[in-house]
Amino acid sequence: MTQSLYILNGPNLNMLGRRETDIYGDVTLEAIARSCTRRAGTHGFDVAFHQSNDEGELVDLIHEAGAKGAGIVLNAGAYTHTSVALLDALRAVDLPTVEVHLSNIFRREEFRRHSFVSQAAVGVISGLGPIGYELAIDALAAHIGIASA
Repeated sequence: MTQSLYILNGPNLNMLGRRETDIYGDVTLEAIARSCTRRAGTHGFDVAFHQSNDEGELVDLIHEAGAKGAGIVLNAGAYTHTSVALLDALRAVDLPTVEVHLSNIFRREEFRRHSFVSQAAVGVISGLGPIGYELAIDALAAHIGIASA
């Protein structure tokens, strides 16, 4: 049975390609989903790709990943900086997680420089645009391979 990587996206990421393109670029979330599926396939993983503007739904998806997945790539959007609930869910499922941000959060407003998610992540990729998702998949695949060796 093929293992799945859960790629979870938080609020407003459904607006990629139209929203603040000077910050986030013009690539859509659908295009990111396609590239993630291709990249995960090169490592033998399936992808469960989701986006939600609802914090509770993201918590539920993290729980689902804990039961069915091998790892998580999480772009929590604004919830990165506010959600103890996402942090607690990530800690509860104890799956390797890579946090991703399209923009460099450290070159933006001060409030964006703190991440609750990072406390449960094996790594953070910030500021590399859409390729950050593919790099996160590569990192998860390596981490999972090392953990199972």
